[in-house]
Amino acid sequence: MERRTADRLLRARAQVIGGQAREKTVAAALNRVLAIQAQDLTAAGLGLRARVTGLAPDDVRRATDVERTAVRGWFMRGTLQIVPATDARWLLGLLGPVHLALGARRLRELGLDESLCERASRLIVRAIDGEGPLTRAELTARLTALGVEPKGQSAFHLIRRTALAGLICHGPRRAGEAGEPTFVLLDDWLPGTGPLPFTEERAETELARRYRAAHGPGDAVDFAHWSGLRTGAARKAWAAAGAVPPQDAEDIPRGDVRLLPAYDNYLVGYRRRDLSVPAEHEHRVWPGGGVIRPTVVVDGLAVGTWSGGRRGSAPVVDPFPGSGPFGAAAAAGIARESADVARFSAVYDTSHTLSTPGLRPPGCVTGP
Repeated sequence: MERRTADRLLRARAQVIGGQAREKTVAAALNRVLAIQAQDLTAAGLGLRARVTGLAPDDVRRATDVERTAVRGWFMRGTLQIVPATDARWLLGLLGPVHLALGARRLRELGLDESLCERASRLIVRAIDGEGPLTRAELTARLTALGVEPKGQSAFHLIRRTALAGLICHGPRRAGEAGEPTFVLLDDWLPGTGPLPFTEERAETELARRYRAAHGPGDAVDFAHWSGLRTGAARKAWAAAGAVPPQDAEDIPRGDVRLLPAYDNYLVGYRRRDLSVPAEHEHRVWPGGGVIRPTVVVDGLAVGTWSGGRRGSAPVVDPFPGSGPFGAAAAAGIARESADVARFSAVYDTSHTLSTPGLRPPGCVTGP
């Protein structure tokens, strides 16, 4: 088997999007992949759906809002992700200072000096402690007492800074159609049970080990790109994690189709993109402006994008030029995945937990 094909199969299986691998629960999927991109809650739900058999939106909400086995926060690269609750504290301990330092310049550009930032953190903590979970809009309104403008990015960066400092985290979403996220005190939401399992260099090494397990074949450059650690620290951690045993892809089942959401882990977890998306079609997945479109992947290789469809309506698949018509097996796999996304979408619109776009398999209707 050609090395690139083998690496792609191994990566897809590690990310639970190939090799017929699927988990049974949100917790099991997160324990395996460590983090799911969650700057967009719709995409986060769909990312878990692609990895968990028969997932319902209520399962995601139960894990984050009731069982508290998963938590949403700013972790790798300083972006919002859902991670296992048991990993949240050591990840914040490792990555919080990194992104606080990187974000200091932006705070200064916004006219937010260190004194104001500290007062804002104390106000945010007091407000949540006294009133319970508060939304971003509600915290913004409280911050105006310090002279923070209610419009613009100042309030957001002050809230994010407080979260990166390990004082607050995302809590339950509000009841109702909007399902607006709230913030809670980290110590109240995820009570500490003892010392952190990993600190300092051990935490960097553990993060490298978890990356390897969740992303398959890669290197220190991939790890630095995914984690947001400085290159020197990433290389040192990669070396400390030890040699990776050779892996054989010959026995991995083929023909596995998944419909991945925008910003999926598989699309952002590596420095180079050409192993998962053919170079000539890269602009269809990354059109610019920070957008990463939902993709159709077969054995980890993108063969098209998808869009449209809400409230369980018919979805649309847009094959890459030259990749179709799909063979019978791939078309059947796309049809199954499309139906499952439509199921997930329909359940969402009843429960008002996550909004979900959908798909239409090739052979029915395709995009232009």
